[in-house]
Amino acid sequence: MKLLRKKLLLLLVFSLSLASCGNGDNYEAYFGGEVSSPQCRYILFCRNNKVIDTLPLDEKNRFFVKFDSLTPGLYSFKNEPDFQYVYFDKNDSIMVNINARYFDESLVFSGRGNEKNNFMMELFLMNEKDRTKSAAIYDYNLKDFMRTIDSVNIKRTSYYIAEKQRIGWNDDFDFYAKSRVELNYYTKREYYPYIHKRHTGEDVRNHMPDDFYDFRKDVALDDPRLTNYSPFMRYVTAMINNIAQDKYQDTAKRDSLEINIIKLNVADSVFTNQSVKNQVLNTLAFNYLLEDQNMINNQAFLKRYDELCTDDSDSNEIMRIGKAVSNLKTGNKLPEITLVDSYDNHVDINNNIDKETVIFFWSSCSNNRTELVHNKVNALQLQHPNVNFIAVNIDEDAEWKKSIKEYDFKSTCQLRASDFRALKDKWVLTKINRTIILNPDGTIKNAFTNLMDSNFSQNLQ
Repeated sequence: MKLLRKKLLLLLVFSLSLASCGNGDNYEAYFGGEVSSPQCRYILFCRNNKVIDTLPLDEKNRFFVKFDSLTPGLYSFKNEPDFQYVYFDKNDSIMVNINARYFDESLVFSGRGNEKNNFMMELFLMNEKDRTKSAAIYDYNLKDFMRTIDSVNIKRTSYYIAEKQRIGWNDDFDFYAKSRVELNYYTKREYYPYIHKRHTGEDVRNHMPDDFYDFRKDVALDDPRLTNYSPFMRYVTAMINNIAQDKYQDTAKRDSLEINIIKLNVADSVFTNQSVKNQVLNTLAFNYLLEDQNMINNQAFLKRYDELCTDDSDSNEIMRIGKAVSNLKTGNKLPEITLVDSYDNHVDINNNIDKETVIFFWSSCSNNRTELVHNKVNALQLQHPNVNFIAVNIDEDAEWKKSIKEYDFKSTCQLRASDFRALKDKWVLTKINRTIILNPDGTIKNAFTNLMDSNFSQNLQ
């Protein structure tokens, strides 16, 4: 049945592709697909981080949309919390097949325009493999490090050139494809000096050749097309951190207020395009606000951010996060969100706390973590019998109830957040490892900790 559905989808795409051929005077385009094990019941179709359309999944987890006019270019689509890019040429008809449990690894494009997108996906997975399995290269001496990454870059560049010649994509798509190849290589070079010191204790900066950073001149730092492109933001974050480390030698305090303000100042000096600068400042601020929860530090940091950033719109996420973080300070009550139990009863968490309580989060999309986190809770319950543990799931209702039956979590209070966006915004949930500890009176004891930390139990009475 699943194979039949795929064939039907491919047939539909093929038909739409034929229909779109020769339409030189219009920009019709089609986008659709099927999502196995979806994390939410819709697909967000976006450009430049702004939602263009919300595409609901039907009862068979499929979606489909016809755009009467779609400007060619780079877009993204999300089945929250995961996302990926898709590039549309004129009159493309693109379908995707995804298993949301393994979002990136399972994603396959089909239809008119599929080849360039499958190439970009393959390049993405290659680079992800580099990051997860090549951490040891930063321990190498400079000569061996450069020999290793140069070898990988030569192979990656050869693959890019061969696919460019075979597929024959346009110059605009080539801008993103070439940038992904180059920025992956440049990011490794930016990482090297400070990761090497962190791993080995050796400071190699004074022994690096004078031309080591000449590649920075080749990066289009002020090109607005890159501001919402993750390879660019990853590179920029590494570059700014590297420059900031040179200005602030004490790398042991890399998350301190001082060095993060230095990062803001570096961004101010490096970028001339204000819209690009604003986006970089937002990324730096987002990372900092989720690491340092000292309220005095936050105020000082946001003051400097506000001096440099010209984005004073109501949609400025940084100011909203700053306000949300301040609401989660010690002694406050948790902001109200809608939580339900397995019988669909609403649970008011602020009025049902009578002893120290740990709130942790989980999703069925990560089976290994689900088992690990609940095993950790079982062990903590034995060590701290007077502490209450509440698990908050972020999945859709049907998926959550299915998981509860499958795992049989009877020893832990199981709740579900019926509105993930409210949970994300009010409780600043950006990482699934996030854990909140409440005092016996329901006030916040620590809103930013991690259940899986080896020393977590020291937070409990």
